[in-house]
Amino acid sequence: MNKHYPWIIAFIACIALLVSNGMSISGLSVFDESLLDEFGWSRGSLKFRDMITFATSALLAPFGGIILDKIGVKRSLLFGWSLLAVAYTLYSQIESLQGLYVVHAMLGLVLIFCGLNPAVILVSNWFTKKRGAAIGIALVGTSLGGVLFPQYGLYMNELYGWRTAMQWATLFPLAMLLIVLIFVSDNPSKRNKSASASAQPETVSAPTGMDYFDAIRTRTFWALTLVAMTTFYTVLGVQAHLFLYMRDLGFEASTAANGISLFFTCALIGKFVFGFLADHIHFKKVFLGNILVMLSGSLLLALMNKSVLWEAIILFGLGWGGVYTTIQLSAVNCFGLKSAGKILGTITVLDCLGGGLGIWLTGVFYGMNSSYDLAFWVFFGLIVLAIPCITQVRETAFTKLNKNPT
Repeated sequence: MNKHYPWIIAFIACIALLVSNGMSISGLSVFDESLLDEFGWSRGSLKFRDMITFATSALLAPFGGIILDKIGVKRSLLFGWSLLAVAYTLYSQIESLQGLYVVHAMLGLVLIFCGLNPAVILVSNWFTKKRGAAIGIALVGTSLGGVLFPQYGLYMNELYGWRTAMQWATLFPLAMLLIVLIFVSDNPSKRNKSASASAQPETVSAPTGMDYFDAIRTRTFWALTLVAMTTFYTVLGVQAHLFLYMRDLGFEASTAANGISLFFTCALIGKFVFGFLADHIHFKKVFLGNILVMLSGSLLLALMNKSVLWEAIILFGLGWGGVYTTIQLSAVNCFGLKSAGKILGTITVLDCLGGGLGIWLTGVFYGMNSSYDLAFWVFFGLIVLAIPCITQVRETAFTKLNKNPT
């Protein structure tokens, strides 16, 4: 294997996140209308499935991490792709809400075994000097899944119906299973050393930063956590209901699917733009800028005016892409790398719960008066709440000490 192999790993991680996130989260909402028409469920009952996905992923993530450490990334990915294929096969045969909820609990496990953490760990094993760029390439997959899978799902749904579309979709995890089996190795030590020398560090210094328990006792940690929970509530609530909302407004199904793809495209752009700005402007200023852009989009959405819907989607997506990136950056800047995994892991558990609640409660609010009016104003209010939380994000004594060593 040549010296470019580590970059192949980064690309595979990107595709892995594209498939796992696209099939477990962002690509499912285009089937909602068909499910509601066939089964007559309320939107709140249907969207509770996503609460189950995120709650399963959040609550079992610590145990999944232990298993990941035991069996390695490659075996974890192989299990995850097998589970995703089984989940979609069962999805195509559901006849009740209970069956739907069981499948979505499986999708929560899929996110643990072939989602964000395994992808980041796999890439990190192969890179040191260019680890940030490599992880950035991998993370692009989370947005690409939201761009591509709604288009695929809508096309297949209109062509064959949702059940057959689900069955055909099993080809994606099966293809990923073969790719991982053939091309992926956990780390350079399992490959020829000469093939991976460019990815191996000459010397790795011990990471510095705050201890986990010191970090979670700071105001900054909980401020970041609240920002993550409030923004995840809103963004996942928006992306999960945008298709149905646009259909309510009279848009064609293809246009509604384009709305979802546009949202994730803007999120992808936001990750790059605001990530670049954070290298040249203080991260806290960029953080506030992200939130204000997201707030503007939320306000336009809350006005429920069809004429400004596209502007709302663009602003919301751009702002969210920046917020997603800046939350990770802020945690590292404020607490260092010593306990970054545990700190970000804790934030992830809580923001997943917030995101699941956002999807479910938005459906519940819709059921109260057959309108998204209340739900959209809740989005706006939560983003407003995030603004004073950001003002409480402060550089810690650790960071200041590193800037002014004695």
